[in-house]
Amino acid sequence: MLRLRSAAKSGKRRFMSKLTIQQKKEWAKLLFLRENLTQKEIAERTGATPATISKWVNSEKWEELKVSVTLTREEQLKHLYRQLGELNKTIAERTEKRYATNTEADTIAKLGSAIEKLESDVGLNHILSAFKEFLTYLRKFDLLEAQRLVPLFDDFVKSKLK
Repeated sequence: MLRLRSAAKSGKRRFMSKLTIQQKKEWAKLLFLRENLTQKEIAERTGATPATISKWVNSEKWEELKVSVTLTREEQLKHLYRQLGELNKTIAERTEKRYATNTEADTIAKLGSAIEKLESDVGLNHILSAFKEFLTYLRKFDLLEAQRLVPLFDDFVKSKLK
């Protein structure tokens, strides 16, 4: 059993070393936003250093982003669609030149991009959220099994970042 754990850890280290810096950053960001982990724990799980995690958190303002994530995906999409609808309504109600100005067209493009990103990037976030909820449930009954599953799940998330 000890030999299997050692082999698993060795394989995990080799796998983590194959991740690009960008992949590690994306994974760290997901862990930071979705789980209640310390920066040190995130560093251990992603194979980055604690200093690197701290740098990413500060330079990319993950704390601010974490606050904005408290809005559900559906609420964020509703707000974006409402803004897009209001802008289109304003344009349609004009008596002349019922087309978007350059500024309006730029805003429409940005809103469309934000909507598309929210609708397509949700996959891994949903997986993380569901697994976190499952681990919370499992910890009540079998803490050791929950601890055993975390590295397997981490490997799964890494495979999705490729």
